[in-house]
Amino acid sequence: MDLSIIIPLLNEGESLPELSAWIERVLTENDLSYEVIFIDDGSTDNSWNVIGNISQKNNCFKGIKFQRNYGKSAALNEGFKAAKGDVVITMDADLQDSPDEIPELRKMIIEGGFDIVSGWKKKRYDNTLTKNIPSKIFNAAARLSSGIKLHDFNCGLKAYKRKVVKSIEVFGEMHRYIPVIAKGAGFKKIGEKVVEHRARKYGVTKFGWERFVNGFLDLFTISFVNKFGKRPMHFFGLWGTVFFLIGLASVIYLIVSKFIYTDFSLTNKPAFYIALTAILGGMQLFLSGFVAELVARNAAERNVYLIEDRIGLS
Repeated sequence: MDLSIIIPLLNEGESLPELSAWIERVLTENDLSYEVIFIDDGSTDNSWNVIGNISQKNNCFKGIKFQRNYGKSAALNEGFKAAKGDVVITMDADLQDSPDEIPELRKMIIEGGFDIVSGWKKKRYDNTLTKNIPSKIFNAAARLSSGIKLHDFNCGLKAYKRKVVKSIEVFGEMHRYIPVIAKGAGFKKIGEKVVEHRARKYGVTKFGWERFVNGFLDLFTISFVNKFGKRPMHFFGLWGTVFFLIGLASVIYLIVSKFIYTDFSLTNKPAFYIALTAILGGMQLFLSGFVAELVARNAAERNVYLIEDRIGLS
């Protein structure tokens, strides 16, 4: 199969018929074999019924319905598990991503040899104050911390080699950082393509300002996970040891000073309390390392979601 197209959605019933017809036209014109997997992330409108109607007309359109809302990362992770195409495309369901971009994105993977190609919505139709400016700050921070030179990490329109999506796990709110996760797994040929950004035609955006706060927190998390996810003791143990030794050396110095200087009072010296705090902090970090090590080795079921229904998938 040439293509798998993964489309997470939440309450996008109005846009799905137009989107599916557009995808079908583009892929038929380009003579590509394909499957489209809609991931209904707990919609409360008629999205699932619409997906069922689309699938009845064309069995290349399939669906997974979550029992409740889990988030975009969970939807993408389940879509990646189900995908069978040689190239996997992800896109949003709100018609702001153009299916006309799909053939060129696939070509960059097949002929260009890229592991991932990320869309760049260079010209946007969003409110500049509430979205564009925070996005620029967020993307600059992601580029600096990851070393990946992408302009738009959060663009939903991306293309992947099949091997990439079968080799990574997306959880929490980490969908913004799939290129970073993939790089950490050894997939380093990451490209970018300027893509069309369309104004929203139906409904309203499902994301608020809090996603930017979460985005920065997730950036710190993924940077840590990539470097220390398999060996958290290397981080916690190192800094725990450093703080413990600093505190221990300070306490020894203060005790020795007590005997040298007769008027030296341990209880009146802030340094004594700082030293004790450093020792306790070091011990806590060290113990946290052991706990994190146990969690990291026993969290195989962390990415399991309740699925209410499937269409066209076993």
